[in-house]
Amino acid sequence: MFTRIVKMQLEKDKVSTFLANFEVVKEKIRNFPGCTFLELYRDKNDETIFFTYSRWNKETDLENYRTSKLFKEVWSVTKPMFSAKAEAWSVDTLYRLN
Repeated sequence: MFTRIVKMQLEKDKVSTFLANFEVVKEKIRNFPGCTFLELYRDKNDETIFFTYSRWNKETDLENYRTSKLFKEVWSVTKPMFSAKAEAWSVDTLYRLN
């Protein structure tokens, strides 16, 4: 299992549209095969910066999502809202304290 972190910076006037669209697609993304967790975060100091944290069973699960019709639909709506290029990281959990 690993975590995918994606940072997105949006045009200020697109934030409400982005949030409305995320509300529509969040369950579809979370229920995509291999996705076990999904959260959306907003930066405390800049209301236009968002992060998605998703957990995936295997790298192939994420790749299947990234080549899926769902991802293409989500990205085609989301990408034009960006004010900067998105950044993404795939990371392994080394320690977890609850």
